[in-house]
Amino acid sequence: MPHADAPPVFHAEGLTKKYGRRGKPALDDVNLTIPSGRVIGLVGPNGAGKSTLLHLACGLIEPTAGSLTVLGSPPAANATHLARVGFVAQNTPVYGSFSVAEHLKFGAKMNPAWDPALAERRIRQVGLNPGQKAGQLSGGQRAQLALTIAAAKRPELLIFDEPAAALDPLARKGFLRNLMEFVVELGASAVLSSHLLDDIEQVCDYLIVLCESRVQVAGDVRDLLARHARLVGPREGLDRLAPGVEVIRTEHRGHYSHSIVRTGAAPGPLPYVAERVSLEELVLAYMTRAATGYGSGMGAEAATDVWEARR
Repeated sequence: MPHADAPPVFHAEGLTKKYGRRGKPALDDVNLTIPSGRVIGLVGPNGAGKSTLLHLACGLIEPTAGSLTVLGSPPAANATHLARVGFVAQNTPVYGSFSVAEHLKFGAKMNPAWDPALAERRIRQVGLNPGQKAGQLSGGQRAQLALTIAAAKRPELLIFDEPAAALDPLARKGFLRNLMEFVVELGASAVLSSHLLDDIEQVCDYLIVLCESRVQVAGDVRDLLARHARLVGPREGLDRLAPGVEVIRTEHRGHYSHSIVRTGAAPGPLPYVAERVSLEELVLAYMTRAATGYGSGMGAEAATDVWEARR
């Protein structure tokens, strides 16, 4: 497990990234500190800036403004720092003309801390044929190969940019199970970007909602769920909420309103009927608010459409 004084996984201050002089920022003034030792879910619609944030973290691109450190250092600061981070990009890219065994040999040459025993054991466990070309593998097999290569570096941080989005449910389940096994075995932190909330709920204990180029909410999943509630009551009662209760999204249904609210660390008694929120409700509430400026009147179906339209 990471040391108590371990630097944060990410620390961003005013982080901004623009593509082109007049384009809308892909990331806009992001301030974020992600603790070590967590499995972090990064969620949001396509175009929200998720891949941009991860590419910045890997040193593949540079920010337009602001700063970002990864494990306490600038991204890809040197060869040693590069070895501390394992990255699996979208579509889990591998070399189609290379065999599975050739991928492992290449990984060993490129990474000084390469663990051949771990790589070979994992290849056997997922049933990959060392002599088979990667171009002949199924999507799930390519994902497992890419995951093995990233983990055999023995990194302190594993970064996944929607690696399982194109996999069928069975292959995705296997990929996520192996992801968690690597996290435990390596004692590593992990960041998983996905628009599939089922994946996030299965493996992540920390959540970041990124929408409209900004972080909308971030925190421990259990704490976030404990600090939010769904209030159900007459429309006219919303103006009598207790101080410190923040309305995230409101949906009106006839004479009643359903509001997702944030109640703070130690909420007092809430008016009306207070119900627990699901992770999906929480995420959609913040996404709706970001997309509309304020989430009043947009139902869950419309909020889902906001997400689906950007995928």
